[in-house]
Amino acid sequence: MKGVVVGDYLLPTEILKRVFQGDGVESYVNIVSTTDFIAKDRTEIRTVWRLLEQFGPSGVPLPDGLPALAHDAEVLAVQICPVNKALMNQCPKLKVILSARGGLENIDLDEATNRGIAVIHTPHHNAQAVAEYTIGLMISETRNIARSHAAMKQGIWCEAYPNTNYIPELNELKIGIVGYGQTGRLVARKLSGFDTEIVVADPFVPAKEIEKDGYKAVSLEELITTVDIISLHVRLTPATKGMFGFKEFSMIKPGAYIINTARSGLIDENAMLSALRESRIAGIALDVFDKEPLPFDSPLLSFNQLTLTNHRAGDTRNSYWNAPNLMREQFIILQTGGRPHFIANPEVLKKKWAG
Repeated sequence: MKGVVVGDYLLPTEILKRVFQGDGVESYVNIVSTTDFIAKDRTEIRTVWRLLEQFGPSGVPLPDGLPALAHDAEVLAVQICPVNKALMNQCPKLKVILSARGGLENIDLDEATNRGIAVIHTPHHNAQAVAEYTIGLMISETRNIARSHAAMKQGIWCEAYPNTNYIPELNELKIGIVGYGQTGRLVARKLSGFDTEIVVADPFVPAKEIEKDGYKAVSLEELITTVDIISLHVRLTPATKGMFGFKEFSMIKPGAYIINTARSGLIDENAMLSALRESRIAGIALDVFDKEPLPFDSPLLSFNQLTLTNHRAGDTRNSYWNAPNLMREQFIILQTGGRPHFIANPEVLKKKWAG
């Protein structure tokens, strides 16, 4: 089989090539050709991500020369490089797409499925990083760490914060995890060391599975109305877009906090701004925004009960560089007749993959 690797600034080709090295994977992939994607720095990558999220895999151009390089490839490994219908048309032998990302915005999944191409992704590649960052934001927002730092940098010894009269400790709070995937599970597990009460809302995970882990499974409505901190770990889909709107903000327990390190579209920004203006929520920590970079005139910047960071939750060396190992593990499972844990279109498994 011929494998083609497309690296980029955050996951260089030399690192991504590891997907086809070690653990016997060489017996499946005999030739590796490589190229680089157009994004050459973090700013450019941020622009590419936003275009992919808005317009899908046809929202950015393919790397120069990729169609010619991959025309006879059977396996294609990428991170943010688009894999669209136009590319698949020129790669008639393609059997497997390996993605070093959790999201699939850069891959035309429907087209791949129609062609019988297996798509393996890595929704767990940055789970540790995001889980740690999420808890950091919980502490920063409830204890005013970022606000204190900002004041000190301006020469201000601040004694009063939005929540001065009711600053909590995590051990006294009930925390609600919305979405019990890889990241949500890690957040819950790491929070257990803080002796907090944890409840989980996820309609796709059986209550018995959640309760087996030691947490209470609840409906989203019960979670919203009873917890002190709401932590979002849900993928953005048509069903989840705006899942926290005016209705949900009106239901939130007074004095509660929201932490969002998932996708900005989960929260209706107008509803959030209304809740902030009316002081119906103690605080919000956001790492994701509808427009990135956040415009200087964003109304979010006028509120003091916010902790804002610039999409850094998954940004660790390990979250990128461990991805090839995770991709390789899943690829070997596929090649040996098994069902990968993170295959985006399992319906194609009726075909034989061993090549």
